[in-house]
Amino acid sequence: MSDNSTKRMIARYMEEATAPLFLSGFFLTPPRNIHTAEKVEIDIQRDDEEVAVVIQDLSAGSRQNENSVYTNKLFTPPIYDEEGTITAYNLIKRVPGEDPFQDPNYGANATNEAFAIFRKLERKIRRAIELQAAQVLQTGTLDLVDENGTTLYALNFQPKATHVATVGTEWAADGATGDPIADLDALAEVVRTDGKHDPNKIVFGTTAWTRFMANTRVRAELDNRRINLGNIAPQARGRGATKQGDFIIGSYSFELWTYNATYTTAAGVGGTKYLAADKLIMLSDGRLDLSFGGIPRIPGATDSSAMAFLPPRISDGGRGIDLSVFAWRTPDGKHLKVSAGTRPLTIPTAIDTFASLDVVP
Repeated sequence: MSDNSTKRMIARYMEEATAPLFLSGFFLTPPRNIHTAEKVEIDIQRDDEEVAVVIQDLSAGSRQNENSVYTNKLFTPPIYDEEGTITAYNLIKRVPGEDPFQDPNYGANATNEAFAIFRKLERKIRRAIELQAAQVLQTGTLDLVDENGTTLYALNFQPKATHVATVGTEWAADGATGDPIADLDALAEVVRTDGKHDPNKIVFGTTAWTRFMANTRVRAELDNRRINLGNIAPQARGRGATKQGDFIIGSYSFELWTYNATYTTAAGVGGTKYLAADKLIMLSDGRLDLSFGGIPRIPGATDSSAMAFLPPRISDGGRGIDLSVFAWRTPDGKHLKVSAGTRPLTIPTAIDTFASLDVVP
């Protein structure tokens, strides 16, 4: 109802729940990792830190070496396929931020709504990839469930038991018991010995971090003014991830991170942490892969006029995403369907180059 007052419609505000990319960001997606095949296969060759042995006489000949031994790993990626619907009747309505006295532009409204739905689907899939990364880095396994808690996809990458560890003595909340420095030094030696890479990053869950900082020995090391063993100076690095500082433990220099990003489970439980509060992850620069398989579609089956709203495939290895995008109209022209799907898999290729630790047995 109009009256003699004047009004100005300012830009709309739309709240979007962002998708964290911190843990999945440790997994790389070079062009070779984006494909249309059914399965992903990797040949793995492992080396050891052998030294050359002298020979006593040139006439004895050379010592023989072999570099042909490898293992083969074959994986079938899980499938994600999300869909949204645009109803023609809704296009006649005023969209948020639009002048109520202007006729609706059906085409523009459909395009805007299609991209809005697509962004929502992309964020859901990104969170699923982040959850994959979190599970792999904490347990070396994947266990993807539905809203009833039923496992729909399971994969065990078979990590060594010493890389999914629990402390012998709990890190007490008041700092009185437990020895975080000794526990982390021992874990670092396991990673270095098995993975042949120096560990250089530790990502703490919220409880693990507070107990680490409360520990009397840790606080004593930080208070040491003669030797700079540690520096705590928090810096935010994206949603949920904060670089807390640097710390030297044994022979290794670590970046210390905390991560408290959350997601809503398929069962609707909100505030669930990707990284368990009482766990931490120790990482090195070992190879971790994120592969993407396309969603197959019969050639010529796509509605070309509907696909004018979206590109058929969006790939960006640098941002760790690859999506097969489809759009089609119902025969009566009253509904536009938009879908985004992919077959991503976080692969701990160098599985011995990281480890996790539970600080509360």
